[in-house]
Amino acid sequence: MANQEEAKFKKVVVAADGLSLGISIVVAVLIGVALGYGMRKLFGYEWLFWLGLFWGIGGAVLNVYKAYKRQKKELDELANDPRYKRRIYDDSDEDD
Repeated sequence: MANQEEAKFKKVVVAADGLSLGISIVVAVLIGVALGYGMRKLFGYEWLFWLGLFWGIGGAVLNVYKAYKRQKKELDELANDPRYKRRIYDDSDEDD
């Protein structure tokens, strides 16, 4: 019973992690746009809006990169697990 609950919980965590990446991308861009818009209104320079937009896009790219690194680390640990190592069988004895 405990293993079934852990399996369900793990599925929810993985789904939430994927969803949080999508949300963090949108939030990063929106924060950048808001900062750019606020700086443009405050200082009166049009290019500050674009600077904020680029900051937001940069933040979104950084979030994707961090998620990629985290996923790669988990997959590398899985690849080193003995259960998933590739086994090489010697078939030379069977041919005789």
